Amino acid sequence: MNLWVVLLALLCVGGFSEEESNPDDVNIGAIFSFNTINGGVSKIGMEAAVEDVNSDPTILGGRKLVLSYHDSNFSGFLGIIGGLEYMETNKVAIIGPQTSGMAHILSHIANELHVPMLSFTALDPSLSSLQYPYFIQTAPNDLFQMTAIADMISYFGYREVVTIYTDDEQSRGSIIALGDKLAERRCKISYKAVLPPEALATRREIRDALVEVSVMESRVIVVHAYSIIGLRVFDLANKLGMMGKGYVWIATAWMSTVLDSRPVSGEAAKSIQGALTLRPHTVDSKRKSEFLSRWKRLSNGSIGFNPYGLYAYDTVWMVANAVKLFLDHGGTISFSNASNLSHLGGGTLNLGALSTFDGGSQLLHNILHTNMTGLTGPIAFDVDNKSIMHPAFDILNVVGGSYKQIGYWSNYSGLSVVPPEVLYTKERNRSSSSQQLDRTVWPGQTVDKPRGWVFPHNGRQLKIGIPNRVSYKAFVSEDEKTNEIGGYCIDVFLAAINLLSYAVPHKFVLYGDGHKNPNYAELVRLITTNAFDAVVGDIAIVTNRTKIVDFTQPYIESGLVVVAPVRKMNSSPWAFMRPFSALMWVVTAAFFLIVAVVIWILEHRINDEFRGPPKKQFLTILWFGFSTMFFAHRENTTSTLGRMVLILWLFVVLIITSSYTASLTSILTVQQLAPTIRGIESLTTSNDHIGFQVGSFAESYLSDELNIAKSRLVPLGSPEEYADALTRGRVAAVVDERPYVDLFLSNYCMFQTVGQEFTKSGWGFAFPRDSPLAMDMSTAILSLSESGELQKIHDRWLNTRTCSQKSSDNTDQLHLKSFRGLFLICGITCLAAVFIYFCLICSKFRRHSPKLSESSAQASSPSVRIRRFLSFVDEKEESLKSRMKRKHIEMLSRCSREEQQSRNEVREEELDKGHNGNGYFR
Repeated sequence: MNLWVVLLALLCVGGFSEEESNPDDVNIGAIFSFNTINGGVSKIGMEAAVEDVNSDPTILGGRKLVLSYHDSNFSGFLGIIGGLEYMETNKVAIIGPQTSGMAHILSHIANELHVPMLSFTALDPSLSSLQYPYFIQTAPNDLFQMTAIADMISYFGYREVVTIYTDDEQSRGSIIALGDKLAERRCKISYKAVLPPEALATRREIRDALVEVSVMESRVIVVHAYSIIGLRVFDLANKLGMMGKGYVWIATAWMSTVLDSRPVSGEAAKSIQGALTLRPHTVDSKRKSEFLSRWKRLSNGSIGFNPYGLYAYDTVWMVANAVKLFLDHGGTISFSNASNLSHLGGGTLNLGALSTFDGGSQLLHNILHTNMTGLTGPIAFDVDNKSIMHPAFDILNVVGGSYKQIGYWSNYSGLSVVPPEVLYTKERNRSSSSQQLDRTVWPGQTVDKPRGWVFPHNGRQLKIGIPNRVSYKAFVSEDEKTNEIGGYCIDVFLAAINLLSYAVPHKFVLYGDGHKNPNYAELVRLITTNAFDAVVGDIAIVTNRTKIVDFTQPYIESGLVVVAPVRKMNSSPWAFMRPFSALMWVVTAAFFLIVAVVIWILEHRINDEFRGPPKKQFLTILWFGFSTMFFAHRENTTSTLGRMVLILWLFVVLIITSSYTASLTSILTVQQLAPTIRGIESLTTSNDHIGFQVGSFAESYLSDELNIAKSRLVPLGSPEEYADALTRGRVAAVVDERPYVDLFLSNYCMFQTVGQEFTKSGWGFAFPRDSPLAMDMSTAILSLSESGELQKIHDRWLNTRTCSQKSSDNTDQLHLKSFRGLFLICGITCLAAVFIYFCLICSKFRRHSPKLSESSAQASSPSVRIRRFLSFVDEKEESLKSRMKRKHIEMLSRCSREEQQSRNEVREEELDKGHNGNGYFR
């Protein structure tokens, strides 16, 4: 407020005045520097709009819209004077000013005199605040442009940027907005190069600023300035070799206005090659095309068209429509003296000439509730923050002195290759997968995305913290003779560094006193204080640490496990049952019986040893089956099928008994060990002391996460201390990370892990938050893993032997699945033998069984046939043969007798005939 009061004091009584206009005219003013690109384009657009408004008598009811122009001529002072002049000459609205510096001051005057001010070039985000109710931005303000740039930086995967901007109100506010939007995306501005305002910046000052930028780590540079300084920045950057490969240049909308209105060529075109820029997006329409066709006539070829000409045209129409609505509702254009300023008068000040627009608040209301379709597209305001609704930008890529469009940005859907007006008709989608841009040509004529950062050119090496361990030195340690740092973790780090496409100068710095392991949490925290640029070693990736630093991809799996002492198992009277599982015992016993039954079936008809009374036969089956276990069966097998089954079964028995003997021998002769602790659950519920490694995160996890009293926790520093504490009973168990435990158990076989690994994590290298090196190192670690090199490094340092003891009581048991194949073969053989035997018996039964009379109902009964068949099966083979032999002899004898009888009968007949004949002849 003090600034504009001082400026008012500069005005003499009467100030500036202009000729009286018709009282019925609607007077508005415009404040621009018309020699600038946007000033010249805006004037043409506003003139065309005034012409179109006045050509339609229905708009203002016969009144004439009169637009006065004030050229601020690059001077904020003259611009403010022009604003005061308009306040003195009864203007209902002011279009402008062109810059945010003038807008901040004039807005205070507009608030007092109720004169709406509309600007499409003063786009400082702070001007949309409630502090300036009468100032309206009719184009998307820089908050949205900076949001678009932040989305682009995030889309390309960059985390740090450098900004170059002029030290004025609009640029400062815009860069603050950019910083806020980058922070929302976990990005940041790492360096700000501030240039003097446009009229004061020299080439030397710009060059010095660029030299400072060139030694920064980030190679992503955002330029926010006016066109004259902006082009000078790019020209000097090109001369300094900063427009080559590896750089990313993003210019705000000033560059697109230059390319649209004043095409560049020669060195200027070369200096901006590969840059990205934005342009306010305007919807294609028939009216827009018609206006573009008028542009050459309107401009007389003096300047090319850019979108701000459309915004200028639409802004005039906003005012005209708001005035029309004001008049249609009975409003009158009147002004009254600003009596609240009279007490500031006296002397030469003529403050009484300033007047208040009586209908200003209603006109402001009408403007903010505009709902029309202009040349830029649909126009409406978010009344709460006075910003244009649906802001959008075209994203352009400068190629060959011109540009190509690679996509769009809108506040509705972010980055896309589809025009925003199309996306407005669809469901909103801001997911990362939906963000798209076309292929970009970067500085240096390359389509490969630049890395976006390098190591600073100040000769400083990365200071890498290394834990100075006193135990488990295979992971990381210093050679006492050569003072070189080595170990598994160091080899992995160096192998990953060697895969990067750029050099990483670094030096290792030990952290710790060398008498005990250092505190790893404190070591990681030192990265945040810039004491270290990174930390390399056996660093566990845990939640608390990821909140302050970034980790690489884990290069080894880790997690907390429990190590407990073991004791001899008490002998059991049932120890002989342990070699086989329960199912194995059942199946084996079943097969002994099955095979015995099969042998009995095959031998029963032909072998007397398998015959006799039912009780004897039952006992024979049991005896024969189980005696084969010891190959002590005394019954001989005579049938071919029986011998085949028995030979196969004895082979199976041989394998089973051999396996049983070996397992039982192991159980009874090898010392069996069992843990006294079963896992972390039994530890937490007991009151036993628990050991942990000094410096490890195990202490905080046990106390903070599992709520174990710190009085129960015992710090241990080395494997020797582990073994001593466990052996002497100072601790019931030790909790440590898996890689340490594996090394420990390889040397101390009287201990073992119990339970499951109860945390899942890994070891990684720690870097500052948002460090691009962390991402590149993660990619290198993945490459090491895929190539097998990571495993080779592991085997070289950590290829440890394993102890033979088992933690499970059932580890030595033999299960059915180990003998499934043998039992299957044996079962199939038995079934096949029984099937063949059954077929043979049926065939014999049909041949040898006497046929019954077909007329006998009893003989045809199924039950009779079954009894006869069973009787046949039960009959001894020799008895059958004897019976068949007797039957055969009887049949032969009977046939002989019948034949003799037949001969006798024939002889008698012949004798009878002979007697009769003798009598006749006699």
